[in-house]
Amino acid sequence: QVQLVESGGGLVEPGGSLRLSCAASGVSFTIYEMGWFRQAAGTQRELVAGFLGSATATYANSVKGRFTISRDNAKNTIYLQMNSLKPEDTDVYYCSARLGPFTSKIWGQGTQVTVSS
Repeated sequence: QVQLVESGGGLVEPGGSLRLSCAASGVSFTIYEMGWFRQAAGTQRELVAGFLGSATATYANSVKGRFTISRDNAKNTIYLQMNSLKPEDTDVYYCSARLGPFTSKIWGQGTQVTVSS
């Protein structure tokens, strides 16, 4: 069974940086799609950044120029480097993956990111 394990969330001051990691286990081939979403209470989960069936990263407009997603295919692991963090980046961040183009999303357990002074 494929599992996604996230790490790296926490509390940081505005302008600070955090790095999130998401490692997939239980799969022996390169995962088709991996990405990061975030969700505040009472809102829909939204894409932050991802490799959506492509080697080219896609970013939400709100994080372009501040966040960088990277991927280690050999380890089926993705990273999200978040710089110049703002209070509005405060959310629970979820890692997602799809094993193939016609499969459902798999989700990690989520990691809290809080940007506050």
